Formats: sequence, structure tokens, C-alpha cells
Amino acid sequence: MIHTTLHWIDSVILVISILAAVVVGVYFSKKQKSTNAYFAASGNIPAWAVGMSMFATIISSVTFLAYPGAAYGGNWILLVQGLMVPMVLLGLIGFIVPLYRKVIKLSTYEYFERRFGAFARFYSSVAFILENFSKMGAVLYLMGLAMAMFTGGMDITTIIIAVGVVIILLTYLGGMEAIIWMDVVQGFLLIFGGVVTIIMLFCLTEGGPATIFSVAAEFDKIDFGPYTLDLVNTTFLVMVLNGIFYAVQKYGTDQSIVQRYLTARDDRSAKKASYLGVLMSVPAWALFMFVGTCLFVYYHLNAGVLPEGIKDDEVFPFFIATKMPVGITGLIVAALAAGAISSIDSSINCISACVVEDYYSRLRPNASDKAKLWVGKISVLVVGIGSILVALLYVSWGGQGVLGSLFGLYAIISAGIVGIFLLGLFSRRANWQGLYIGIAFAVLFTAYAVLTSKPFDMGNGESRLLIDLGEWNFTHSTYMLGVYSHLIVLVVGYLASLLFKTPLADKDLTIYGYLEERKREKNGK
Repeated sequence: MIHTTLHWIDSVILVISILAAVVVGVYFSKKQKSTNAYFAASGNIPAWAVGMSMFATIISSVTFLAYPGAAYGGNWILLVQGLMVPMVLLGLIGFIVPLYRKVIKLSTYEYFERRFGAFARFYSSVAFILENFSKMGAVLYLMGLAMAMFTGGMDITTIIIAVGVVIILLTYLGGMEAIIWMDVVQGFLLIFGGVVTIIMLFCLTEGGPATIFSVAAEFDKIDFGPYTLDLVNTTFLVMVLNGIFYAVQKYGTDQSIVQRYLTARDDRSAKKASYLGVLMSVPAWALFMFVGTCLFVYYHLNAGVLPEGIKDDEVFPFFIATKMPVGITGLIVAALAAGAISSIDSSINCISACVVEDYYSRLRPNASDKAKLWVGKISVLVVGIGSILVALLYVSWGGQGVLGSLFGLYAIISAGIVGIFLLGLFSRRANWQGLYIGIAFAVLFTAYAVLTSKPFDMGNGESRLLIDLGEWNFTHSTYMLGVYSHLIVLVVGYLASLLFKTPLADKDLTIYGYLEERKREKNGK
């Protein structure tokens, strides 16, 4: 890895920005007297702030590093996934948001239980928890790698632990209200970092924007292809299909987003917040894609400037460290740290909410709110420490074996979550018996696909498939794995439901209740 050293002014800016998170936590700590305040900010956050928080949660430091690196080394195909988000959700948010605000207290997965029983709730809740432990570890690890570059090779373990402790303190002390308002600041920092970088690249590149667009067009850098029907490689079609389910997964089944619906003052505010979060995310993803494109053009025209052997995702941090003015560098590095903080603090709080609502409240149904709050805070500490340990696990394995194994495990035991949601949403005929059959098929398929396609690190530098079926191995893109598992749950779950005679589901738990209500409102007018 290439190492550079921050100017002391930039270092001071970075330290102050990180410690500010603790100050915010302390400021809001006095308000955290109930579970509603701690996990839902007492439902009193303005729509624009909730929307900004959704945006900051989705746009993590992974986006800050991965998108420029992907665009630098290739084209904009990763953005296709993001483009599907508004196309899918602008029609669904109007229903999804009031549904959750009406049928759940805190946990997203309460809806799954009301629709399909306790197993569906636990299955979905465990999937969310596992996914977010993997995500938190990855975000901390990648942030640590980048920060080590900026700090002259400072020990990555020290960086991860230090930032992790700050995140834990912010989350433990300030609850969701502190998280949201910190996200607002961090969201602006992320946008600032991207915009300033592009302005600098426009100024430093001879010929300015015209040259950048000309060279980018020459090398097909602003492109979304390949445009084939191939499902084996990463193609436009693959990313479209993956993006459709990604959109529903984030806004329909992800506790970190759904929980924010509850922080808004009313249904209208919650929907406004969701639209804002959706509409801000795509331009931000495009912004960081464009950063990567500009970097490609700049270093293409200035050949030999980059250190030999530098990786694609190291180019952006290298540019920041070597070309940005003193002070601006510190703010952009602070934006990188902000991306990690805004993503992880949300995950910690939301996992803790699931622990309280999905598990503790069932074991102790008569527990006082004070007891639930205490369990929630203890969960924050445990989850936060767990996220640090997962990140350190990535460090010990160089970000390879463990990362792949954990994501593989998550894929197997959480198959088809979006399928469960869509089945419950669009079919009153679907029942728990059919759903469980669908889940079983999805888990078996996913296990087959993962074990026959993904080499696992066996130690001693050896990687191999756990099951090798030759020509019967799963060969399609990993982006398609989730698509297939969701579709299996949806199709098999529905067909299997027809084998069991059960009463139709409550209309209010499906889209049909919403449509009926809209019809009555229209006729009433």
C-alpha cells in the first residue's frame, strides 16, 4: 500500500471531526429516557433531516472508495443498480411507509410475523443482523485501510479500534436522535468531498471539463455495458435485475431504513423523507462514479505520476493526499471517516432495536420500558465491540478469506428475504406453510450455488470449492444469486400456498387494503 502523511492542520481537522461525534452523543444523551426516544427519536425529526440520514446511511465510506475505484478501472455499470432504486420505489414508498408506521412498533420484522408467523420474523431478523455485522466489519476495515494511507502507515488495528470506540460512544449516549443529526452533517461532508474533488480535477486537467469528457468518451468510461443477455458476467441486464431487488430490500426489509420511517412526525413527513433519501442517493453515486472517471483522465494524461502497482481503489486516496490543498485534504478525509460513522452507528442502533423487540420482549413480555432501554444500551456496546472484532478479523485475513466466507454464510442462511416481503405484500392467498416451503427451496438452492461457485480459503494459501460438480456448478454472476433466491421464495411460496386451505390474509397487511382505502378516499372526494 502507498503511504502519505497528512499535514498537521489536516490531522487536527480530522481528529476534531471524529471527536465531534462524541460531543453530539453527549448533547443528546439527556433525552434518552425511553426506548421510543432511544430507537425512534420520539418520532419528532423533521422530514428533511430523516431523508438526509437515510442518504448518509446508504452512502457509506464503501461508496466513497469503491465507486471511484470501479469507475477508474472500468465504467459506470455499478451505477445501474442505483438507477433502479428510484424507478422501483417512487411507486412503492407511498404504500410501504404508512404500512410500517401502522403495523409495527419498532422492528421491521414484526410485519413478517404478523403476516407469516414467528419463524418468518426470526429468519428475517437474523438475516439482517448477520448482514450488518458483515457490512460493519467491511466498512471499518476499508476505512482503516484508507486512513492508514493518509497517516503515513499508522497501524490499521489502532485506527479501527479508535474510530470504532467513537462510534460506540455516539450510539450509546445519543441514540437515534444523535445519529440522525450527525448523519446530516456527515451527508453534507460526503457531498462536499465529491464536489471539491471534481472541481480540483477540472482545474488540474489541461483543457478542463471538455478534455475530461472527450477522453472519457474515447475510452467508453461513462458507459453502462456490456449490453448482452449474459447472466454469467456483470452485464447491464444483471445489474438491472439485481438493482430491482436491492431497492425493495433496502426500503422494504432493512431495519436501518424502516426504523427511520418511525422517527418522522407523521406519514406525510416519513414519505417525504424517503423520497428525499432515494432521490439524493442516485446523484451521489453518480458523483463518485464521475470522480473515478476524472481521475482516469487526469492520470492518463499525466502518465508516470501514479506509484507503480497502485490499486484502483487506492487512486482516489492518493490523489487526495498529494493534490489537495492543506485544509481541504483534512475535510475530505473527514468525509471518508464520516461515511464510515454514518453507516455503522445506524447499524449498531438498529441491530440493538431488533435485539430488544424481536428477542428480549418475547422472552420478557412484561418487562418495563426502563428494562428494555437498559437491554438496548447493553446491546449497543456488545454489537459495537462485535463490529470492531469482525473488522479486525478482516485485517488478520487480509480482507480475503473471512470476508468471503461470512458473505457466503449470510447468503445461505438469509436467502429470499425480499421474496418473503413481496409474497406477503401482493398475495392474500399466501400462507405460512407455503412460505416455509419456499424458504427451504431457496436455502437449498443458495447453499448449492455458494458451495459450487465460491472458492473458500482453506489456509496455507489454498482456496478451493467445498463442492465441485464440474459442469453442474453454479456459474452465473454472484449478483444473480440473490435475485434467484428471492424469486424462488416468491414463486415456490405462492404455489405451495395453494396446497393449503387457509383464510385470506388481513387486507391491511397487503397492498390491497391500501388500494381499497385510496379508492374510498377518491370516491369520498
